[in-house]
Amino acid sequence: MTTDKTILILKPRGFCAGVVRAVDAVESALRKFGPPIYVLKEIVHNRTVISSLEAAGAIFVPSLDEVPTGARVFFSAHGVSPQVWDEGRARGLQIIDATCPLVSKVHNEAQEYTRAGYSIVIIGHRHHDEIIGLLGEVPEGTPVVETVEQVDQLEIANPERVAYLTQTTLSLDETSAIIARLRERYPQVRAPKAQDICYATQNRQTALKRVAPGADLVLVVGSENSSNSLRLVEVAANAGAPAYRIDDADAIRPEWLEGVRTVGLTAGASAPESLVQDVVAALRCRFGFDHVEEAEGINEHVRFVLPEAVLAATSQ
Repeated sequence: MTTDKTILILKPRGFCAGVVRAVDAVESALRKFGPPIYVLKEIVHNRTVISSLEAAGAIFVPSLDEVPTGARVFFSAHGVSPQVWDEGRARGLQIIDATCPLVSKVHNEAQEYTRAGYSIVIIGHRHHDEIIGLLGEVPEGTPVVETVEQVDQLEIANPERVAYLTQTTLSLDETSAIIARLRERYPQVRAPKAQDICYATQNRQTALKRVAPGADLVLVVGSENSSNSLRLVEVAANAGAPAYRIDDADAIRPEWLEGVRTVGLTAGASAPESLVQDVVAALRCRFGFDHVEEAEGINEHVRFVLPEAVLAATSQ
C-alpha cells in the first residue's frame, strides 16, 4: 500500500573510494601491527568513523610532535605539505600515506605549475585540511579564493602565466562561476588536465540536484567539518529544498518535519551507510515515513588500492 510520507534515499551517497581506502588502511594496519597506530589529524572527516577507529586502537593527534620517535603514523586522506613529510622523516617515523589519489593529483599539478613558473590561484576553503596541505606545494603568498568577488581582487604580476587548481570537495556550480570569472580576467589561464573536483563530489551533487526539487526537506548525513557534506546542503538549498546537515538520527528536529511528505536523504563522502540507515529507521519509527525509495543514480565502480606500506605488510 502506498503512503504519502516518503523517504527518497539518494544514490550514490556516503563513502567514496578515497575514504574506503583510508579507513581500510588503518583497520588493516591495526590488525597487522596492533595498536597503537597514530593518525595525524582525522583520517576522514566523520566523528563516528573516528570513534570506531579509536576504539580499535588508533590514536589521533593534531601534530607530529605528539607521535613518539620511530612510531608508525598515518597521513590522512586530505594530504599534507612537503614540510610535514620532511618532519616525519627527520624523526624516523614509519609513515603510511593515506592521501586520496585524487588529492595527490592536485598536489602533482601544483608542483608542475610551480616548476613551470606559473602564478597559481587555488579555489577552495583556506582552513580546510586539504588546502593547508596543498599550500605547502606552492610559493608563499599563493592566493586562495572562495568567491567571484575575491577573484576580482587578485593582483597577479604576469597575467599571461596563470593557472588554477581546486579543492576536490567544492560545489560544482559555485566553482564554475569562479572559474568563469578567472577566464574573463585572465583569458590564457591554465586549467588542470582533468577537473580537480572529484567524481564522488560531482556524483552526489548531481543526484541531489535531480531529487531536491521534488522533496519537501533534504537531510544530509555528515560531520560539521566535512566540506562535501556542507556543499550538499548548499546544493539542496539552491534547488529550492530546505536542507539540514545532521551528524546522526538523534540530530533530527521534529519541527523540521511538520507538514513534510517527502524527505530526500543523502550522505557526505565520509559518512558511513550505517548512519544513513539509522536515519531511515528514525524517520519511519518516530515520524511515520513508512515508504522508502532509492532514487536512481550513477553507479560508482571506482576503487583505489591500499597504500603500498599496508599492502606490503599484509601480504607477508
